[in-house]
Amino acid sequence: MEIETLYNDALKLLKQLISTPSFSKEEDNTAELIENFLEARGVHTFSYLNNIWAKNKYFDKSKPTLLLNSHHDTVRPNKSYTLDPFIPVEKDGKLYGLGSNDAGGCLVSLIAVFIHYYHQKDLKYNLVIAATAEEEISGSNGIEALLKDEIFIAETNNSSQVAYKNWVAIVGEPTQMNMAIAEKGLLVLDCTAHGKSGHAAREEGDNAIYKALKDIEWFRTYKYDKVSDLLGPVKMSTTIIHAGNQHNVVPHECSFTVDVRVNELYCFDEIINIIRRYIDSDVQPRSLRLRSSCISLTHPLVQAGLRLGMSYYGSPTTSDKALMNFPALKLGPGDSARSHTADEYINLEEIKEGIATYIGILGEVVSYKL
Repeated sequence: MEIETLYNDALKLLKQLISTPSFSKEEDNTAELIENFLEARGVHTFSYLNNIWAKNKYFDKSKPTLLLNSHHDTVRPNKSYTLDPFIPVEKDGKLYGLGSNDAGGCLVSLIAVFIHYYHQKDLKYNLVIAATAEEEISGSNGIEALLKDEIFIAETNNSSQVAYKNWVAIVGEPTQMNMAIAEKGLLVLDCTAHGKSGHAAREEGDNAIYKALKDIEWFRTYKYDKVSDLLGPVKMSTTIIHAGNQHNVVPHECSFTVDVRVNELYCFDEIINIIRRYIDSDVQPRSLRLRSSCISLTHPLVQAGLRLGMSYYGSPTTSDKALMNFPALKLGPGDSARSHTADEYINLEEIKEGIATYIGILGEVVSYKL
């Protein structure tokens, strides 16, 4: 199909998605929109929870598989919006609306590319499109749940015993169509300093706030030895603190939260062990799911992008890429700096260029084994 036709269809779908609230865990209406869009174009779809997926018409389990994935949930609009977040507005070459940039533009562009290749008989690899849920809250009922679904595994893998052995993914997130070959992992730590309560007017108690401050200062100043060429150093930021409930009582407990962005040179267990070695507060990780990930520069998908003149970098933010146990490349139209901002927008030309670039990179990799 011509780029212009694909673009017009993608733009129409994106406007419908903007007009339909799809906060995380409430994506059923946008799931139905996407399902109807694909079915109307002759694509047989499957659904699991609020995830919609499909495979190319001539899917062959003996071939490797390229997954095209992006999310259709959004954050809630912040209070600084001057436009109605649910009314798509075209102005000065931009499309305004909640989710237009993160990640609606990526999603509709990937859907357009899937439709472009859907009927081709001679693909050297399979294509699977997955529009998934709960990405914005790192929820468990999005891509993670879909990859564990028995029907998904049975329909797309040659053996459930070696599921995803020959898979690779393009994860649609706004990267200005530069290749994010690596991204930092996210480790959220709930820490608790323990003291002893007492009357603030007397020399009583053991103030837990002061103990916490000592540990917080360690988080602020500690430098990890291994610095990544792509992702830089591990970064730790204390973001929440709670203590006390009365002005004249020395608090016996102080809790604080630390956001840790981990490069690909460390596993989470290493980071946690180092932290526990140096601080006195109790440390409890919320999750070990959002690990750092990296796809090799020598991978055929990345090499295809390099031949097209695309640049690469390491991303400081996490995405559903972290939940895939096979190589994945984060790539998409739009700019992550616009994500979650008031009056969010995407340039119309970015969508058109995104579709063309996705088609180009898939075409470039067509003769290479993934």
